This record gives sequence, C-alpha cells and structure tokens, in this order.
Amino acid sequence: MVVRSSERLRAAEEVVAQLREGLRDVAVTLPSLRVDLVSLAGEAPYPLVDLGRCNLDTALRLAAVLQGLKP
Repeated sequence: MVVRSSERLRAAEEVVAQLREGLRDVAVTLPSLRVDLVSLAGEAPYPLVDLGRCNLDTALRLAAVLQGLKP
C-alpha cells in the first residue's frame, strides 16, 4: 500500500499530538516537539518527528519515566 505525502503529514501531526498528550500525563514537556518542516521539503516528503532539545530537568524527568516502564 502506498501512503500519500498528505497522509504521512497527517499521521506525523497526529503522533506529535499523541506524544505531547502522553508526555503531559507524566509531567514531561518537550517544547520543541513538532513535525520537522525541513523533512517536508523534498519531492517525496517523508516527515520526521523532531523531539527537539530540552533542559536537564526535563531530560531527568523523561529518563525517570522511561525507567519506570522497564519490566
């Protein structure tokens, strides 16, 4: 099945929203979380999700959350 570029963009936007909501539920905010616009510039856009940069406190909270998910 071929996925059109508009469908890829829509899927990327939806996953960014899902990530933002899930991270908010565990008190982690990644201010730069977004669809990477540069990845949409080519003839056959393949959107990337930019998780962005965060400060040390946010990175520590995210690491703690991920550690809690390990079996």
